[in-house]
Amino acid sequence: MLENCHNAKERWGGVSDLIDRWLKDRQQLIVHYMDISSVDENARGDASLNEKFTELCEVLLDYVSAGHFEIYEQLITEAKEFDDGGIELAAKVYPRIEKTTEVALNFNDKLDGGKLDKEGLASLFDELSRLGENLETRFELEDFLIEHLHTVHGEKVMSSA
Repeated sequence: MLENCHNAKERWGGVSDLIDRWLKDRQQLIVHYMDISSVDENARGDASLNEKFTELCEVLLDYVSAGHFEIYEQLITEAKEFDDGGIELAAKVYPRIEKTTEVALNFNDKLDGGKLDKEGLASLFDELSRLGENLETRFELEDFLIEHLHTVHGEKVMSSA
């Protein structure tokens, strides 16, 4: 019995830590987003905005990448392991998350690593609202997956230990 508990913790314990770290990254992304979105329209010509947009894009890409290459992989692994319908659920939700990824990548591409003039900054501010709406959708979908593919399994892991 102790061995089962140890094996369960070894197999799934790190997933919770990974998700916790990722959710902290989400908070950082929201902070950067809010910092830029709260900029007064009169201050939108400020040169420091390029740096703020660059930081936002870096955090955004890190967050999106971690989701696709770490978190979702772990959730799918759990779903396969428990074989309780999670794979089918993920197959329905994942394409919707991919659409939000496209919006995030397109937003990043508009910055294109360079300095933007006033017109370019104005364009990014126009896109910022769309990005925010997509991030909100993404967060809801991710939370749904975590709830249905990880939290449920966490209870199963604990009961089998």
